[in-house]
Amino acid sequence: MDSGVSYQRFPKIRIREMRDDFMKFELRETNASMANALRRVMIAEVPTVSIDLVEITVNSSVLNDEFIAHRLGLIPLTSAHAMDMRFSRDCDSCDGDGQCEYCSVEFHLAAKCESDETLDVTSADLHSDDPRVAPVDWQRDTPEGFDLGATDHKGILIVKLRCGQELQLRAIARKGIGKDHAKWSPAATVTFMYEPQIHINEEMMETLTLAEKQSWVESSPTKMFEVDPETEQVVVVDAEAYTYDDEVIKKAEAMGKPGLVEIYAKDDSFIFTVESTGAIKASQMVINAIDVLRQKLDAVRLHDESDSQLGGGFTELDAHLVGS
Repeated sequence: MDSGVSYQRFPKIRIREMRDDFMKFELRETNASMANALRRVMIAEVPTVSIDLVEITVNSSVLNDEFIAHRLGLIPLTSAHAMDMRFSRDCDSCDGDGQCEYCSVEFHLAAKCESDETLDVTSADLHSDDPRVAPVDWQRDTPEGFDLGATDHKGILIVKLRCGQELQLRAIARKGIGKDHAKWSPAATVTFMYEPQIHINEEMMETLTLAEKQSWVESSPTKMFEVDPETEQVVVVDAEAYTYDDEVIKKAEAMGKPGLVEIYAKDDSFIFTVESTGAIKASQMVINAIDVLRQKLDAVRLHDESDSQLGGGFTELDAHLVGS
């Protein structure tokens, strides 16, 4: 029965800051469930490419084979086209072994130390069969973050070799998601916070002396307020620095001024901070997460439509799941 009530929302995004490895944006006119769904999809369901199979033919280093294989798996690989690749479990072109051009990329590494100086074997020594998939080359000293085309960086350290030691291996990188293993997660950090709304009772504030105002301002662990040196009025300088610790509220009550400030969280406005491992750009991570979330919602909608066409409502299984 149609009640005539619409729960449809039209979220809006405003980008504040964007670099290759970092993005900060506002998500408005939606609720916490959508914000958290977007965050969880970015962390656990946006696909990337990562080394999943390692065949070591020669290893005379101090690290055993399993240790090296683990380190290789944690090296972020450029995954801009991961959304177009097939999962190895779904690929019908390689007989299920996950080693074809549609679902995997092959890497080779061959290094031998032939001098008395220690040889650093790094991700730069990994040679890919597909130029689109290569180890991320971080350039932390540039304002732009990382540079995928950089050639003057040593790469991520895998192992150190002494004179006469050698390492030869073949590795297969496959598409995956962070829900299966953290090495496939493109997110270094994804956080969001409710946007705080701060209202100062100006009339009550004027009853305080300058010293009391300064004491109240300093009670905040973060620099949210300051006293204007010209007008001697308390002003909000950074509302988003508020950590919902209620220290300024407690201080006002201790001064006998309850209601001096009111702080509440907007329940339909969120501030996101996204940092990428370098596998994909932070902006692309957000776009891919929206695409994955849309696919999930479409799957639910199609499932509901098929159930309605079959005349089914809740099945026994549905009732069991809801009850659990």
